Amino acid sequence: MFSRGPGSDGTQPKPPSMPAMSPAPAAAPAARPAGSPFDRAAGGNGTSVIGTDLTIMGEKITIISQNKLTIDGDVHGDIHGRQVVIGEEGSVIGTVNAEAIEVRGGVKGAIRAATVTLHPTAQVEGDITHQTLAISEGAQFDGRVRRAKDAADLKPNLDVSGFETIRMQALTNGS
Repeated sequence: MFSRGPGSDGTQPKPPSMPAMSPAPAAAPAARPAGSPFDRAAGGNGTSVIGTDLTIMGEKITIISQNKLTIDGDVHGDIHGRQVVIGEEGSVIGTVNAEAIEVRGGVKGAIRAATVTLHPTAQVEGDITHQTLAISEGAQFDGRVRRAKDAADLKPNLDVSGFETIRMQALTNGS
């Protein structure tokens, strides 16, 4: 009954016939549920965390957070966000640009924000451009400090499409 070889008369068995079915109508693409992780316009007041077990590195890496970003791991790249907190075990090698930045860990690179706070455990090597700066006793800082004349100069670029355009231009130019 289920043999693959030739039948007793030497012919190959025929596959069972299937009943004819009418084609199903084309289904409309499924709508993404609200809050889909693939919806770039999804807002919210959440916190993103780069945990202690993560190291993010590569050429021309840029991390953009529309809300609060806590970095407890290591990032070799640039950070743009509304509020960035670099935890005691966190480190960034690159530029950090946000509306408000709190440093408890390490930064090697420029810091640009309206409000910058260096906590006692902070270790910063780089220049800070700010409107308001607080440096706690015990914080280590090696660099220059400059107060921005206009707070608008410090606004982080949170527009992902702008970065996509820059990235595509770099790819087409062979960079």
